[in-house]
Amino acid sequence: MTREKITLGAGCFWCIENIFKRVKGVISVNSGYSAGDNINPNYEDVCRGTTNHAEVVDIEFNTDVINLATLLTVFFGIHDPTTLNRQGNDVGSQYRSIILTRNDQQKMIAEEKMTELTNADYLADKDENKIVTEIKQFEQFYSAESYHDDYFDNNQDNQYCQLVVAKKIQKFLANFSHLLKDE
Repeated sequence: MTREKITLGAGCFWCIENIFKRVKGVISVNSGYSAGDNINPNYEDVCRGTTNHAEVVDIEFNTDVINLATLLTVFFGIHDPTTLNRQGNDVGSQYRSIILTRNDQQKMIAEEKMTELTNADYLADKDENKIVTEIKQFEQFYSAESYHDDYFDNNQDNQYCQLVVAKKIQKFLANFSHLLKDE
């Protein structure tokens, strides 16, 4: 088994953690913070926008089962990468679209995926006509507080989970059911 890691931010990490845990070939998904200025940030400071960190998930995957290009197809398919520092009603740099690469090959694949989407009909139904996803070199990942782990599964009565997270999961299931792990 060949293992690789990538760190992605696509809005609230509660949404993307739950989605990527369902993808075959994904070994682990951890919610946290990255690409900011503070050491050991906490949720409250990140939400206040004082750290410059993004809410992200650190994904370990088996490249013998799924490749990075496919993971990025899911990534771009579950959020709007054309809105700067925003996903729906979640506003602030902590919700920005970001890909944190670990090597030059990952960076190249991410750039190729963005070019592919820009040249396709992908932007036709978007309010903006440009992908604003940041691609940066991974530096540090800080794990989120433990109560964020499996947040959707553990808090399905939460209104945010019902109105936002569940909709993103349904969008994923509608478009990417062929990538679901076998139960």
